Amino acid sequence: MNVMMSKCSLFSTVVFLLFPIMLSGQGNQWLLENVHWIDVENGKLQKATAILVEDGQIKKIGAIKKVKKIPEAQRINLQGKYLMPGLVDGHIHLFQSGGLYTRPDALDLTEYRSYEEERNWLKNNAEDLLKRYLKCGISTVFDVGGPSQNLLIRDEFKGRKDLPTLHITGPLISTYCPEELQVDDPPIIKVNSPEEARREVQKQIPLKPDFIKIWYIVLPTQSAKDGLPIVKATIEESKKHNLPVIVHATELETARLAVEAGASVLVHSVEDKEVDEAFIQLLKENQVVYIPTLVVGKNYFEVFQGKKVLTDHDFEKGNPYPLGSLNHLKHLPKPDFIKRLEEMKELYQPRLDEQDKIRASNLMKLSKAGVHIVTGTDAGNIGTLHGTSYIEELEAMKKAGMTNSAILKASTINAASFLNKENNIGSIQEGKIADLIILDENPLEDLSSLKNPSLILHQGHLINPDTLIIDSPEDLVQKQLNAYNARNLEAFLTPYSDSIKIYNFGETTFQEGKETMRKNYGKMFEQLPDLHCELRSRMVLGNKIIDHERVVFDASRPKIEAIAIYIIKHGKIQEVHFLSPQE
Repeated sequence: MNVMMSKCSLFSTVVFLLFPIMLSGQGNQWLLENVHWIDVENGKLQKATAILVEDGQIKKIGAIKKVKKIPEAQRINLQGKYLMPGLVDGHIHLFQSGGLYTRPDALDLTEYRSYEEERNWLKNNAEDLLKRYLKCGISTVFDVGGPSQNLLIRDEFKGRKDLPTLHITGPLISTYCPEELQVDDPPIIKVNSPEEARREVQKQIPLKPDFIKIWYIVLPTQSAKDGLPIVKATIEESKKHNLPVIVHATELETARLAVEAGASVLVHSVEDKEVDEAFIQLLKENQVVYIPTLVVGKNYFEVFQGKKVLTDHDFEKGNPYPLGSLNHLKHLPKPDFIKRLEEMKELYQPRLDEQDKIRASNLMKLSKAGVHIVTGTDAGNIGTLHGTSYIEELEAMKKAGMTNSAILKASTINAASFLNKENNIGSIQEGKIADLIILDENPLEDLSSLKNPSLILHQGHLINPDTLIIDSPEDLVQKQLNAYNARNLEAFLTPYSDSIKIYNFGETTFQEGKETMRKNYGKMFEQLPDLHCELRSRMVLGNKIIDHERVVFDASRPKIEAIAIYIIKHGKIQEVHFLSPQE
């Protein structure tokens, strides 16, 4: 309890002493007083004396005289806080973890971790990954393609108030599928004819997908029109069942053909050339949604080049296991693909930089023209972590030139409307579902305020985000290992108790107290840019974690093998005992 409370602001602590979290599905009444709320449709800060939330809905917005007559309502004073709608991520994939091993078609490391092991981990951790979205204030997510199993996950989690609302489809219907992803219950299905495309749509119908997704890939030996009959057939069959169609299209020609064929949503930016006025008008006339996903491609190459910078936000709220894997290329033998990237860096980097400029330019052209822009991360791809990558995407949209108000609109009401959910979520209006987040700062002025919601209302149920995921002893040890390898001092120290004691074998204390660690490890992180710890094996015994570690300090010194025994008490690492062959 003390650990949980230490993480909460005084505001959150007071609220939860008075009002315990309720996830039972009962109709709670909350009276939010002294509210400053974000009108995302108009980009303005509004003032209302009170907002009444009842039975999961926003029942009343107005003067306190009109609202305070409800004696049963539990009151929350939001003086000095900011209220806005829950965020929406319009593009995620639960069939990918965000870690290094999740796309063997992009980087084949299956000799170190099999794709089957990766897929099983994802099945077992879908709930955890979804909780991380809600912890970040993201109350609705759209999974735009994966194995049919994911539709069953949606049904299993339906109605859960501690998870975001999940809208989902089945396997991507595609003009191409990498051999590495051709497995049982595949995330992508290659079809070879319009007839096959129609049959694949029909196979998904009994599982009740929320939409259909097309992976419109043009190989170097093909033209965009080669796959067009399949795209048309998929869209036509989907519309027979009143299902909108989302199309992956990254070239101007594939995007144009997809919209002309009836696509409702384009995911990923047009990145091969600047969009023209004819294309802009085509999107506007057909009310097509554009989800730019600006950071996902960059993240692949930053991980492959060992340049991916993880933030405090990632370390705090990301799942620590896929996050930790992003540094594994430091100790794995370099695959041929990585060697070629290093050799061809001077060729690849200018091309990547040019694509980034085109994406940003196209986003601004479309946004200024009034095209419907929606925020989406493509989370799950290598280096794009579930939940925490959302802020990175918003920052990229801002860097491209979008205003905070336009970004907030893309992240709320725009995202709600692309599947006709705008009457239910996406803005603060009477009658809408009470998906709300409470912030310490005004996001119209500073988007970073979105990183740490003080409180969350999801479908009218009040949630302290710090209670959604409680770190296990193994999680704490993994978190400090991740931060050690990133040489992030504050994230490294966070899992440790202030009174930490570190022993050499034989019970000789050689470090005591977090401030001593701060001084010693801080100096080491500054002086050793090649510092890296490889986890060779791990044993979990209740509150004791026993790791076999191999540490590289720099190229001039041999690797050091050690056994580290971590003892966790009261939600922090209290003791570490080291045993090495040198002793």
